[in-house]
Amino acid sequence: MLSDLKRIIDQISRDRGFDKTLLIEAIEEAVQSAARKKFGSRRDIEVRYNEEFGEVEVFQFRIVVEKTEDEQTEITLEDAQKLDPEVQVGDELGEKMENITDLGRIAAQSAKQVIIHRMKDAEREVIYDMFKDRVGEVVSGIVQRFERGNMVVNLGRTDAILPKDQQIPKRSFKQGDRIRAYLKEVRQTSRDSQLILSRTCDEFLGKLFHMEVPEMGEGIVRVMGVSREPGFRAKIAVSSSEGDVDPVGACVGMKGARVQNVVQELQGERIDIVTWSPDPAKYVYNALAPAHVSMVMADEDANSLLVVVPNDQLSLAIGRQGQNVRLASKLIGWRIDVKSEQRYANLQEPSYQSLLKLRGVDETLADQLLGKGIFSTAVLANKSVEDLTVLRAIDGEFAQRLIDEAKQNPFVEEVPEDAISEDADGLETAEDAISEDVDGLESAEDVVSEDTDDLETAEDETSEDAGSLGTTEDVASEDAGDLGAVEDVVDEVIDDNTTEIASEEAEEEVADEHADNDVAVEVEEKHTDESKES
Repeated sequence: MLSDLKRIIDQISRDRGFDKTLLIEAIEEAVQSAARKKFGSRRDIEVRYNEEFGEVEVFQFRIVVEKTEDEQTEITLEDAQKLDPEVQVGDELGEKMENITDLGRIAAQSAKQVIIHRMKDAEREVIYDMFKDRVGEVVSGIVQRFERGNMVVNLGRTDAILPKDQQIPKRSFKQGDRIRAYLKEVRQTSRDSQLILSRTCDEFLGKLFHMEVPEMGEGIVRVMGVSREPGFRAKIAVSSSEGDVDPVGACVGMKGARVQNVVQELQGERIDIVTWSPDPAKYVYNALAPAHVSMVMADEDANSLLVVVPNDQLSLAIGRQGQNVRLASKLIGWRIDVKSEQRYANLQEPSYQSLLKLRGVDETLADQLLGKGIFSTAVLANKSVEDLTVLRAIDGEFAQRLIDEAKQNPFVEEVPEDAISEDADGLETAEDAISEDVDGLESAEDVVSEDTDDLETAEDETSEDAGSLGTTEDVASEDAGDLGAVEDVVDEVIDDNTTEIASEEAEEEVADEHADNDVAVEVEEKHTDESKES
């Protein structure tokens, strides 16, 4: 072969980065294949590389026989003794082939293909060993060319491919631009590129922040979750292992410098940085930012969250085409159902629930019916088809079916047992008040009775002592004055009690008792007049 073969082998192995033994084996295999094509495929040919002289030696082995039948595998004893005088019949004799440089164009081309193939296999193994431990890292390269939408990136030792579906949409690179991407996969055997890159995966965003935030390298701040819609918007949840380190502030940086570097690398993608929390309710409160949340109800069994937001925050919480709530749901890993305060209040009404039970009626249609004053199936049953077809989502056939179904299931409001219990308690309280008023009236009657007894005693004393009439008249007059004061007190008590119980069910009974009291007062006045006459 060529005299400078050794130098070429050393240079190629050094440039390609693999052991020169692999290249030597490739050359030996290539020369052996070419020699068999030149001298016959049945020949037992062995190729060896002489590293001392830097040349390839080819040997053929044949069996020693008396008379040859196949020159490719046999040699006569006479010819064999010329090479080795001690050889005998039946021995296997090796012979060095001298004219291997004249293998022919076809054999030489075949040897070239074998060498190239073996070199590619060796280089593929080297590339695999070099990058297999770097999967999940961010690599940097230069855009080489574009093939059917795929981007070929030169990483120095080899080329990597950035598939079209792993490129950020509406973001373009030109040939020669420097680019960073996430090493997603390393293939050991592949006809195409071994290294597969990505710029759309969630891990790429986390790695970019890891490169920009020193606290992440120290393990103080950790990325707990990432969700992206590449090229448009992303959310990243971070936490801190130290209480005096704000994870969000660490990711934002001074005047937003750190997060702006990430945004520029992603070519303008909006990034929301939220604080991670083990509590799903608090986590979703942070994840739906910048929208405010009024209430959160979690169903851990179904991994779902019901989020209630103010009416003016509903569109902000959902986002453009549901983008905000979709990213929050992906970030948390739970299903999120966002409702406004008004709709949530409607869902608590049994009448509104009766509309939702109708086939084909969802919350949106139920809200439209509610806006037309149809707040229950009972009202819907009394409507005509024309009243319903004014709604855009209802045609004549659907409207008639809704009316028929509403007539079959009219809404009947049920009185809660708690309300009945409260009314009964109120009635008992009123009865107690009436009983207290009656007791007060009985006490007033006792006072009047005592005063009457005093008058009777005064009359007895007057009849017994007729001589002291003047004195008796004075005493009777004083008693009458006292009795008048007592009557005034009784009248005030009766009027107050009458006013307080006028609205109660026992009004008639109390009025009768008042009438009895009036009669007693008239009797007392009559006794007073008789006393004065005496």
